[in-house]
Amino acid sequence: MSEADAVTVPMPDSPETGPSETGTGPPGTDPKGTVLVWITESTWPACVDAARERAPHDAVVLLHVSDDEVAAAAHHAYEGLLGRGHRPERDPGARLEALSGTAAADLLEAAAHRLGRPCELLDHHGRAEHEVVRAAADAALLICARDGERGHPGPHSLGRATRFVVDHAECPVLLVWP
Repeated sequence: MSEADAVTVPMPDSPETGPSETGTGPPGTDPKGTVLVWITESTWPACVDAARERAPHDAVVLLHVSDDEVAAAAHHAYEGLLGRGHRPERDPGARLEALSGTAAADLLEAAAHRLGRPCELLDHHGRAEHEVVRAAADAALLICARDGERGHPGPHSLGRATRFVVDHAECPVLLVWP
C-alpha cells in the first residue's frame, strides 16, 4: 500500500447504523463525520476499542504511518560502503521497505478485524506527526494513545510525536491509555 492507497474494508453481516455521534450519517457520507484512528504497533488495540465504544456509528479511517528513515539509511550505507554497481537485490534498504510494508498491512488488517465493521485503511509514509496532522485536517475526531511514561500523568505521558499531534491537530483529539 503506498501513501496514496486507501482501502475500504467491508465486514460481513454489518448492520446499517443510525445517525452518528459527530452529526453525520452512516460511513462514507461526509468526511467531517470521519473518526481518524492513529494505529501504532504498541497502542493500536486501545485506539480501536475507543473507536468502537465512542463512535459506534461514524465512518472510521485507520491510519498507520511508516517512517522510511531507517530503510533510507540502510540503502545509503549500502551504496556508500560498497559503491555503485552492486546488485540491487542485495540492498538492505529495499528489504527493509518490503518488510515495513508487509508489517503495516498486517497491522492495519488486524485493527480492521478488531474494529469489526467497514472502515478505510490508510498507510502513509513520512514523519508520523506530520502525516497524522495532515490526515486529521478533515476529521471530526482523532483517536490516539498516550505513548510516554505510564506512571506520570500529564505532559510526560505523551511522546514527542503524540505531543506534536495534540498541539497541532485541527480537530478534537481523544487520548486513550494503551
